[in-house]
Amino acid sequence: MQRYHTVRAGVLLLAVLTLVSCEDGPSTGDAGFRNQYFAARDALEDGKFDRASRTYARLLTRAGPLEPRIRLEYAHSLLRAGDYPAARREARALAQGQSGSARRAALSVAATAEHELGLVAIQQGDPAAARQLLPAADAAIAEVLASEPELDPLGALAGRQASIKVRLKALG
Repeated sequence: MQRYHTVRAGVLLLAVLTLVSCEDGPSTGDAGFRNQYFAARDALEDGKFDRASRTYARLLTRAGPLEPRIRLEYAHSLLRAGDYPAARREARALAQGQSGSARRAALSVAATAEHELGLVAIQQGDPAAARQLLPAADAAIAEVLASEPELDPLGALAGRQASIKVRLKALG
């Protein structure tokens, strides 16, 4: 599992560095941006999710064309920090403005946040909220799995979808 995250982080880093070299965004000479990005990634990988979220939020103010990628990582850090409403909001807004893999990556984060929020709603005795959140999560996961199943190499999204279906059935 750790190797998968390390490889994924390496691929992501390569993509970001490639984009950072674009003239319209932060320049490769912008050591401050690059250092902040690495600090955010390190914090995320080290489980310091609040720190990662704060750093990504600062990066968004000057991300330029990197904004969608930074926003996705920001949403992911919010998700990992347990701030499901904020993660959902960021990821859904990003998904609306994206297409292809970028949209599906954002939908993966949004669906995970919606699933977690749906579980909280059930625990708090709010089946009406769960009936709104869980179908949204299910639809997002269905889109990801149908269009780009390689975004779920370990089956985590498919497992979430199965859990969602069981919960929805129980809710009636």
